[in-house]
Amino acid sequence: MKIALVGYRNWAMNIYDNVSQETSHKFIRINSKEDFSEEKLVNFDPDFILFYGWSWIVSRNLIDNYKCVMLHPSPLPRYRGGSPIQNQIINGETLGAVSIFLMDDGIDTGPIIDQEEISLLGSLDDIFNRIITIGSKLTINFINNGYVLKTQDHSKATNFKRRKESDSEILLDELVNKDSTFLMNKIRMLQDPYPEPYIKTCDGKRLIILEAKIED
Repeated sequence: MKIALVGYRNWAMNIYDNVSQETSHKFIRINSKEDFSEEKLVNFDPDFILFYGWSWIVSRNLIDNYKCVMLHPSPLPRYRGGSPIQNQIINGETLGAVSIFLMDDGIDTGPIIDQEEISLLGSLDDIFNRIITIGSKLTINFINNGYVLKTQDHSKATNFKRRKESDSEILLDELVNKDSTFLMNKIRMLQDPYPEPYIKTCDGKRLIILEAKIED
């Protein structure tokens, strides 16, 4: 079997490392947008193209002619769209999921290959490690053992936009009107590699908040 591994985020690279080490297939890897070439993929003629952690539009030509697979860290059909981890945490969710699905022409709307719950508690590093562990397991399983597709229940779908850098600002209104859990969640969900949380000061600078804890 020939499998193309396309992505650039660290957690996706870790999953790809595990998949290539634990399965005996032929792989090609594309690790950046600059390295991406549709012609290269077509010439490789893969059985699957994995687009884990990929942030750019995939052409209809690839989607229509190849089995293109995406990993989305949310319990699809909920939290479709951008910044799924951040949008779940800021909404107070404590349980998320790793969802692997076959891509179609919608945004995170394709049929589910497999899905498993993960905890959203702890640091971003904790959450990424869970995504790597579960994502590797589910991917190796469907590659080796096949899958039965499950259509998403579109009536239960929720959609969210990708968060902007300006959304990382902790506003005075939030300090006055939001509780400690909300502010703690906003801080812990925005650690590296995402735009870090900050407070604007009177001298026009940003006070970056790298870590926080709640005390009674």
